[in-house]
Amino acid sequence: MSNIFRKTYTLPIPAGAELVTVKGVPSARFKRKGKTMTAPLTAAGDRVRVESPYYYGTVDGKPVRLFTNAVASQQRLAELVRKSEFESVGIVDRFVEHRKRPLTEHLDDFTAFLKSRGNTPTYAVKTAQRVRAVIDGCGFDRLDRVQASAVVDWLAGQRSAGKFSIMTSNYYLRDTKAFFRWCVRDRRTAENPLAHLTPLNANVEQHRERRTLTPDEFSALIEAARMGPARVRLSGQDRMMLYLVAAYTGFRANELASVTPESFDFDAAPPTLTVQATYSKRRRTDVQPLRADLAQLLRDYLQNKPRTELVWPGSWWRVGAAMIQADMQAATANLQESDQNHPGIPAVDNDGRVFDFHGLRHQFISNLAAAGVHPKVAQLLARHSTITLTMDRYTHLGLVDQTSALDKLPVLPAPGSNQPELLGATGTRGASARRLPFPCRENDFASGNMVKSDERRTNGKRGRDSAQTLASIGHDTRCGPMMKRDDASGPRGGMADAGDLKSSFRQRKYGFDSHRGH
Repeated sequence: MSNIFRKTYTLPIPAGAELVTVKGVPSARFKRKGKTMTAPLTAAGDRVRVESPYYYGTVDGKPVRLFTNAVASQQRLAELVRKSEFESVGIVDRFVEHRKRPLTEHLDDFTAFLKSRGNTPTYAVKTAQRVRAVIDGCGFDRLDRVQASAVVDWLAGQRSAGKFSIMTSNYYLRDTKAFFRWCVRDRRTAENPLAHLTPLNANVEQHRERRTLTPDEFSALIEAARMGPARVRLSGQDRMMLYLVAAYTGFRANELASVTPESFDFDAAPPTLTVQATYSKRRRTDVQPLRADLAQLLRDYLQNKPRTELVWPGSWWRVGAAMIQADMQAATANLQESDQNHPGIPAVDNDGRVFDFHGLRHQFISNLAAAGVHPKVAQLLARHSTITLTMDRYTHLGLVDQTSALDKLPVLPAPGSNQPELLGATGTRGASARRLPFPCRENDFASGNMVKSDERRTNGKRGRDSAQTLASIGHDTRCGPMMKRDDASGPRGGMADAGDLKSSFRQRKYGFDSHRGH
C-alpha cells in the first residue's frame, strides 16, 4: 500500500522570530496565522523549512495532493491506486467524467430532454425549477455528493416553515427522483440516491374539496355566461360553449386551451374531440366522444372560426377559477332578481366546498356515476389511471342519488302472496316516467341503464316489440337524449340534461356570430 507524506518547502525567516536549538537542530520559533510554530533552519541558516498542510501520495509515479486529514488522505490514496490498477487491465469507471461536471449542467441537459420528448415548455421548466430548488437548498454540486437524508431534511424544513404542503412536498420529491432516475438511464451515474424515498401521506392534511352544481344552478351559470360581457378575451358565447364542453367531456382547462376547430370531427360516429398528447396531462392523444346535441351546438358555433386558430385563445386557463366565479356571481344576481330569498350560487358552500373551473370536470364524472354508468366506463371517459381516483376523489353523490339506488333493489313481496308486487312507478314517490319533448331516433331502443314504464308490462315481463315510454338515471349510449322523471327526484348530477340543452339553446335558436369579444 502506498504511504502518504507531506511536502516541505522553505520560507525566509519571519521578522521577530526567535532562534532556538531543538534536539541539536538550529531552528526558529515564530507565529504564523495566529499559531506559534517551530521550524528547522536550512543549511545556509537564512530560511526555515516548513511542511505543507496537505498530505500527498504517489499514484503511477506522480505525486497527488490529498487532504489535510491523515485518515481521509489514506483512504483517498487507496481509491486512486485501485482505480489505476483497474484501468491498467481495461476496467474503466465510465461515470468519472460525469461526476466532475457541476450538477446544474446535468439539470440543463435533463430540461432539454423533457422538451425533446414532446412535453410543453411550461412543464419542462416547472419540473426543472423544482429540481433546482432541491439541489440548491441542499447544497449539492456534484452527482456523487447527493445524500437522501439531506433531501428529506430540506423538504421537512419547507413544510415546517409553511412554504410547502405535504402534496407540494411530494411533487418536489417526485420530480427530483425523476431527474436522478434519468441520470441513471442516461449512464451518468450508477444508482439513484433517492430511489428508496417514498412520498408522504397527503390525505392527513386538509385539501380543497370541490362540489358540483345542481341542474338549476348549472343552467343559471350557462345563461349568465351567455348573456355576460367579455372576460379575459372570451365573449359570453365563448364562455358558454367552453363551460358546456368542459362539463360534458371532462377536459381540463389547459387541454381545452389547446383546441382548434380541426380538433373536432363532427362526421365521425360518434362525433369526437381530440386533444394532442403534448397538451394532455397523461401525455397521450385523447379522443373523447361528444353527445349528438352538444356536437350540433359546436358545429354551429365553430362554423365561421378559422380552422387552425385556437377556439378559446389567450391565457384564460390561468385564471379559470376567477372567470367562472365571476359568471357565478352574475348568475346569483339573476336568480335573486326573480326571487329575493334565493341563496344564489356561492363559490364556497356552507361545508367549505368550492366550485371553480376544475369543478366542471368533477361535474362530468359525478354525473356519469349518478347516471349509473359502469365504473370502468367512467374511468375511461375520465381518463384516469385508477378507478379509485375516479370514484373517490371526483365522484360527488348525495342523499337523492342513494335513494335512487335503493329504488333499483327488488320489489317488496306482497303480504300473503308468493308473487312479488310489481311497482307501478319507475321513479320515487310513485312518479311515472315520461319522454322528453323530443323522441329517440328510429330503431334506437333502450339499453343498460334505462328503466321501462309500467305502461308496457305484460304478465310481469317487459315488452320488446315496440318503443316504450322511458325514464332514465342517465342517457342511453344508443339513444343520445337524456330522459328525466316527472318529479325531478331522480339522481342529482348537477348538469343540465339534454332536454335543457336542446330546448334552451336549439329551440330558442340562439345564433352564433363569428365575432369574438376581446
